[in-house]
Amino acid sequence: MYEATDWALMVLRGVAGTVMLAHGVKHARGRTKTSKWFGSIGFRIPQFQWLASTVTEIGVGVLLIVGLGTSLAVAGLVAVMTVAFWTVHREAGFWVTARPDEGWEYVFVLAGIGVAIAIGGPGAFSIDALIGIEGDLDGWVGLALAGGGVVAAVAQIVGFFRPRVNAEA
Repeated sequence: MYEATDWALMVLRGVAGTVMLAHGVKHARGRTKTSKWFGSIGFRIPQFQWLASTVTEIGVGVLLIVGLGTSLAVAGLVAVMTVAFWTVHREAGFWVTARPDEGWEYVFVLAGIGVAIAIGGPGAFSIDALIGIEGDLDGWVGLALAGGGVVAAVAQIVGFFRPRVNAEA
């Protein structure tokens, strides 16, 4: 018999995975537009940023949906959300309804879902469980892997992000 937690983890993985997959597919279909956007917000080598975000978001989405390498996929989710927070959303404040930019509540929720999955594990309805590794990367190890996503995000920001300075400031 399956536990309620297994169902809850499957739902969380499915929701976060679907969101990430959808974003990745959107980026894949809009290469020129997305690359220009990355450049406009201050990323060096915007074509590389397009590729990295597209591959990461599609990969993370698929891995979360099927529950394979779940905490490693969460590290990717947390990395993407950390980069999004720092480069786009933080200055708009908390609320996603802030305009002209959106606040950081949305990326906060997705990152939080990811951390919960990393700590709780993939659950019984996952490839990780099918191959017998569902308990190997959760708990404290899962939390550490999610933290590794933050480290990866910081490396990307330091290496590639050069925000534009407002001439009026």
